[in-house]
Amino acid sequence: MGFLDSLRPNRAAQFDLVGAAGNAIDLTRRRPTISLSKQGGAVGNLRVNLSWQMRTSDIEDRRRQSGRLLRHPLKFFQPEPVQAHTQGVATVDLDLGCLYELADGSKGVVQALGEFYGDLNSAPYVKHSGDDRFGSGSGETIFVNLDHREEIRRLLFFVYIYDQTPAFDRTHAKMTLYPGHGPRIEIDLDERAPEARSCAVFLLENVKGELLVRREVKFVYGFQGELDRMYGWGMQWGRGVKAGKA
Repeated sequence: MGFLDSLRPNRAAQFDLVGAAGNAIDLTRRRPTISLSKQGGAVGNLRVNLSWQMRTSDIEDRRRQSGRLLRHPLKFFQPEPVQAHTQGVATVDLDLGCLYELADGSKGVVQALGEFYGDLNSAPYVKHSGDDRFGSGSGETIFVNLDHREEIRRLLFFVYIYDQTPAFDRTHAKMTLYPGHGPRIEIDLDERAPEARSCAVFLLENVKGELLVRREVKFVYGFQGELDRMYGWGMQWGRGVKAGKA
């Protein structure tokens, strides 16, 4: 299937609709691309949300561990393995970020690490809502001002684990796009890469005035610098530190 095949009108019905009311589009490896412009969602603020939860098998493991603790109380004092977030408790800190390239050639990153929160009403027209270190139900969110779409060349949204044990395989993470108009778009991070530190999730590109969303879901074993090299951003990177951490 060609790169733009999924954008042709006669293929519109082939996208996987999720939810009882069919109000969401699921981007998959078979159907990775959608046009925000053709969906009427290329205006206003685009909200991009990252959420995650512990996989069912891990929840069952914790129940079995609880039973073992009752039989062996001294195990209570042993540290638990890394676990993903559930209902306000997190020991895996997933972070949401965005590499941007504007039409004038300027490039940068929007992320909580280094407090590069961006700006919604001036360049880069991308704004991070703040770091979620506790795995709250709302996850992390980045907003994009699509009223300035002509000034945006491409945006790469990614997820990374900053300073804890890699645990993408222990979590079920999802990125959801909420356009100003039209159905939401969902992308599951459903690959298995237990040692990966980062994942390029999707690319938003302005192609001759049309805004295209393309699913990537490519895991890497490094951080932003490796994603940069993979997608040819050409920036220089150094080790960052979150605010409040030594």
